[in-house]
Amino acid sequence: MRLHDLKPRPGAKHRKKRLGRGESSGLGKTSGKGHKGQKARSGASIRPGFEGGQMPLNRRLPKKGFSNFQFRVNYAVLNVDDLNDRFEDGATVNEASLREAGLVRGVFDGVKILGDGELQRKLTVDVSKLSATAKEKIEKAGGTVVSNV
Repeated sequence: MRLHDLKPRPGAKHRKKRLGRGESSGLGKTSGKGHKGQKARSGASIRPGFEGGQMPLNRRLPKKGFSNFQFRVNYAVLNVDDLNDRFEDGATVNEASLREAGLVRGVFDGVKILGDGELQRKLTVDVSKLSATAKEKIEKAGGTVVSNV
């Protein structure tokens, strides 16, 4: 095969719609916009939720309740068995070491470790939050928990 033999896959290339190029093209005259009206005008776009001047639905409905969404604390969640693969005996597990090990990526307010799985290493764990089972399993494996909570 040579460069001059390369062709796009069948159906990958489409002809551009040529609007307003005669009646027989199927898109002549009004160019697929119908007759008159706001949407037929050039540069016409109606923002989402606009109801032609009528009071929009989102303003007609009563506002009720409170959302705690903006005040939530967002934790990166890990399990005890995730620590087995990435850390050696005697290592210190904190947010910086977890990021270095590739277990935590992105923006979080802290790290929480849950107790799913088994732990076979003695680790010093210094994170924002721990579940009771995670703390129990870390101590059972001979590790220590530095309490931040």
